[in-house]
Amino acid sequence: MLSTLENLIKLARERKSAPAKGSYTNKLLTDKALSKAKVLEEVDELIEAIEEDTNKIHEAADVFYHLLMYLEANDVKIEEVMQELENRKK
Repeated sequence: MLSTLENLIKLARERKSAPAKGSYTNKLLTDKALSKAKVLEEVDELIEAIEEDTNKIHEAADVFYHLLMYLEANDVKIEEVMQELENRKK
């Protein structure tokens, strides 16, 4: 299951180093304003979906994808985020 997240991270890093023409992922990785806007939009959509009990899974997946792309676009490594979470364990 977590391999799906790992694959998304690998995809983002591959696209950063070898862009694919017409790739939405590449667009998010190179256009930081778009990437930020999409994260904000998708979080709003997830909140709405949860409140209305519709499309929760779809919207949550969108949030994960767009957040991962936003982090990669801004050189925030998921490994460092995971380490921070690990450091917070009590």
